[in-house]
Amino acid sequence: MVSCILALGSNLGERAGTLQAAVAELAATPGIEVVCVSDTAVTKPVGGPAGQPDFLNLVLRINTDLAPLGLLAACQAIEQAHHRTREVRWGPRTLDIDVITYGGQTSDDPVLTLPHPRAATRGFVLLPWSWMEPDATLAGTPVAELAAAAADTPGIKRAEVEA
Repeated sequence: MVSCILALGSNLGERAGTLQAAVAELAATPGIEVVCVSDTAVTKPVGGPAGQPDFLNLVLRINTDLAPLGLLAACQAIEQAHHRTREVRWGPRTLDIDVITYGGQTSDDPVLTLPHPRAATRGFVLLPWSWMEPDATLAGTPVAELAAAAADTPGIKRAEVEA
């Protein structure tokens, strides 16, 4: 089994319910074991068209025996089940699942670059990850340090937990 970090985000529809369902669907996928899930963050959209609603984002650690492209395919199938469309880059979406790390593997494959090419600068990935794993590192740098330096981190807050 390989330990991986996935980042999930949603800014359309029932955002919290979509994220909860996606985590459950990942956990039910053969070859994927969900190890831990971060608190949910409320974040402003980064890039893309103006006027988008806020995102809910979370990060999870999984163990998998799927190959990297098999994991990507599983994530994309879950996105499709939640009516993900890819019309505008960084546009609004019902669900986005990114493979951030796949063990310690690095790859420049344009289909799946590892680690995720923009993860080290995205507070919406780094801050929830640091909440979940305060001692985590990405490419040898503490995730909390990267989160503190990310331009979008100051606007991020933890989502209110519903009882």
